[in-house]
Amino acid sequence: MSDFAGMEDLLQDFLIEASDLLSGVDNKLVDLEKSPSDRGLLNDIFRGFHTIKGGAGFLNATELVTLCHLTENLFDKLRNGELQVTPEILDVILSATATVRNMFGELEVASQPGAADPALLESLKAALSGNLEAVAAPAAAPVAVTVPVASEHGPDWNTLHQAVTGVVPQAAAVVAEPEDARAANEEATPIPSALGRRVTDKPGYSGPTGRRDGEKSRDNSIRVDTARLDQVLNLSGEIGLTKNRLTSLRSDILSGKNDTETMHALDVAVSQLDLLVSDLQNAVMKTRMQPIGRLFQKYPRIARDLARSLGKDVELVLAGEDTEIDKTMIEDLSDPIIHLIRNAVDHGIETTDERRAAGKSSKCIVRLEARQEGDHIVILVSDDGRGMNPEKIRAKAVQKGLITDEEANTMDERQSLNLIFLPGFSTKDVVSDVSGRGVGMDVVKTNILKLNGSIEIKSTPGKGSTFTISLPLTLAILPVLLVKLEDQPFAVPLSMVREILPLEQHELQEVGGRATMVVRGEVLPVMPLAHLVGWPAQKNPEYGVLMQTAEITFILAIDSFAGREDAVIKSLDDFRPKGVAGVTTLSNGQIVLILDMKELLNALGDQRGVPRTVLVPPQLRAA
Repeated sequence: MSDFAGMEDLLQDFLIEASDLLSGVDNKLVDLEKSPSDRGLLNDIFRGFHTIKGGAGFLNATELVTLCHLTENLFDKLRNGELQVTPEILDVILSATATVRNMFGELEVASQPGAADPALLESLKAALSGNLEAVAAPAAAPVAVTVPVASEHGPDWNTLHQAVTGVVPQAAAVVAEPEDARAANEEATPIPSALGRRVTDKPGYSGPTGRRDGEKSRDNSIRVDTARLDQVLNLSGEIGLTKNRLTSLRSDILSGKNDTETMHALDVAVSQLDLLVSDLQNAVMKTRMQPIGRLFQKYPRIARDLARSLGKDVELVLAGEDTEIDKTMIEDLSDPIIHLIRNAVDHGIETTDERRAAGKSSKCIVRLEARQEGDHIVILVSDDGRGMNPEKIRAKAVQKGLITDEEANTMDERQSLNLIFLPGFSTKDVVSDVSGRGVGMDVVKTNILKLNGSIEIKSTPGKGSTFTISLPLTLAILPVLLVKLEDQPFAVPLSMVREILPLEQHELQEVGGRATMVVRGEVLPVMPLAHLVGWPAQKNPEYGVLMQTAEITFILAIDSFAGREDAVIKSLDDFRPKGVAGVTTLSNGQIVLILDMKELLNALGDQRGVPRTVLVPPQLRAA
């Protein structure tokens, strides 16, 4: 039974506001470590704890009030100059914020939070009295989660859940996970409780593209600027007036009035309605857009804690925090960006001694940046660390049996760097609680692909690496190219299309059992759409769509095409065939499947999307 019966709305409002406040406090604590005498920061952090304490008081969350009250008193002395900020005091405060976050996790399941660790409370009291040195200060919450030791029956998943969320799971709620999901969650879930994630969120979700099942249990509330709602209301009113005008014209036409003036008025009204509906669609889409800074503000604390645990000096620099992105995508981006930041700090950045020996500054800069480019959002995670050596990556992949020597010899630099996305790949020889299991970067790529995005790597040995994530502005609308098999249209993402070519039979050649075509000196595989979707090929395809993913460039052989459309995606939650991302409805009312080309390619090939065999149908064989 809930401990907050009748107070559910107040509880949810508190959790939303308090989580944002605590994220801001975490970032300010990282800044305070660099500027311990900054009175502005001290005042801001004091007010954050004071506000959280007040909200917790309304909910009668006594233990949370007690912890916030002690921390608030400590900051009151710090801002008044009675005490000075020291590394020991900061460690205690960071432990307090981690405990507050854990208490939020308990509140999210409608349970009153339990008491904080007595050692933490004693450390806070000792800090208040100026005798912290006499008490062993508790360490700040670790960034990575140590997986429980497996018994003969497998790992203790209840213990892992409690370590991750800070909440003791109910026995009835424990459900065995598939083996591949266990492997993904083992390293793909870095302390969600410290990030304000709901305990109902499931990282590494592998459901259909678009609205995923995991979102049904998430907080679906959204903050919208009232000016945007006013715009939606005004446009709705204008559409209502235009509808009345069309109704009047319809009556005139039905009564036999079809002169030139009436037809012109009808044309003007329809054009105006088309413009207003487009404006309304854009206005509604803007209500879903949220500043990505709300996601970014979680990461400075994570980078700081991990760097400190590894003995490195790292500063996370944020840029483009005002860039807006679809709210439904923000939570799905959390885990991939965490992995990239952790990999930069753990793998990419050298130790202080190594950086000095290389003539670099002892402090490494990790940059997290977002910007809008056309109809896409670009997110960059870069560092000025040691970079990646393609030859070493290839050798490691061969050593682990992920690729053969022959495959390694044919790979260019880009393909070699992309090997880090293979499941089971890791450059670490020793498994730690941060990395080394070979689970992580493949999850990053999988989650990005589920958002219809792509990820690319640029790296220079000795100078650093940059990971570039490209995402559509929204998942609700997708520009597509309509292609046809006989009279049946299919939709493919326009972002993958480079050009449309005529397929001349004399230009097709069979190479190694595969149909190929030379385009500007490059030999490209030809993949019949009928073969990909499992339809019998009735005739020779007349056109080829040159398509490109992060891993492969190929020609999709089709019968014809019907042009470009902005598809409103409807997901298939209950039944989703392989290779189908969703459906849309055309202007003539026809329902069209939106193909997931990456999934269709992976069904033919290995994890890198390179087809093992694409047999040449008789219709494509060169004479």
